[in-house]
Amino acid sequence: MKKNIISIISIMLLGMFCVGCQKKEEAVNGGEKVKAANKAAESTDQADISKENKVNSTEGGKEGAIGDEGISIISSIFPSYDFACQITGGDEDVTMLLPPGSESHSYEPTPRDTIKIQDCDVFIYTGGESDSWIDQILDSIDTSNVKIVKMMDCVETVPEELVEGMQAAGDDEEGEEPEYDEHVWTSPKNAKVIVEKISEAICRADPGNSQKYQQNTEEYLKQLDALDQEFQTVVDQGVRKTLIFGDRFPFRYLADEYRLDYYAAFPGCASETEPSAQTVSFLIDKVKEEKIPVVFYIEMSNEKMADTICEDTGAKKMLFHACHNVSKDDLKNGTTYLELMENNVKALKEALQ
Repeated sequence: MKKNIISIISIMLLGMFCVGCQKKEEAVNGGEKVKAANKAAESTDQADISKENKVNSTEGGKEGAIGDEGISIISSIFPSYDFACQITGGDEDVTMLLPPGSESHSYEPTPRDTIKIQDCDVFIYTGGESDSWIDQILDSIDTSNVKIVKMMDCVETVPEELVEGMQAAGDDEEGEEPEYDEHVWTSPKNAKVIVEKISEAICRADPGNSQKYQQNTEEYLKQLDALDQEFQTVVDQGVRKTLIFGDRFPFRYLADEYRLDYYAAFPGCASETEPSAQTVSFLIDKVKEEKIPVVFYIEMSNEKMADTICEDTGAKKMLFHACHNVSKDDLKNGTTYLELMENNVKALKEALQ
């Protein structure tokens, strides 16, 4: 493991971090999206959260790891965190930067995050607009000894789209470059490719244990194949192909993969939470028109919009989990990407029947 960064470097990184945050804030004020204020407790409690993550990821020991401490893997959000845990079998130090229960699109990094990124062996992040601060950090520090995986570089990405009835961001301007959908892991086929790339990086960081990592990866890829088949079977057997989300829609890759139609209030990375009356009315009419039995909401949502639509139509409200983050209890209990997606399979079956 690399030596701890000395205090002088820490101070330099802190200064760089402040500049990065200022640049991010300028971009936001320029109309990209509105930053939500992060709770003070989420910043001051970050060390405790990382310890909790480490306990979860290292339960079962460090047999066969390099040195006495093994390798250190840092992930920005839950999907890649869980992928790394599955690949290593829980034998390495895997930490998630995003505090459990927090919204990834409004997360504010701490100076400690910068130090962790430079001091780890493998770093995994999404690469979208919501964590553009990471690119600023990576451009400013020495990452020659860090294996980096950018999930959006692993697969073919698509721009977020405005479907009929969807409310555009208030600051959207015609002629702006499209914002690419960050939620690449929501398709099991994409998840497989991402897992393979993460596995390759971990094997390069710890070649002495590459055989174990490769075996774990092969087994996990089989489980992702089975998940993909479950989704396909549900879609093939469904009587409809339309989904309604009284919320944001971070499932573009899943919808494209299984050729599903969808209507939602906002795109996946929209900062808005209050829809216009016109948007709500459109979704209500669509549910009634197509006799849609289920209206979905996503995790970390206030669910108010879905409640309104369901009250007016009699549809059932259900969670469809985007897997971007989990609660503290879920993390402690070992909730996995596969478990969340299996629940999505069940919810999808009910929505398409």
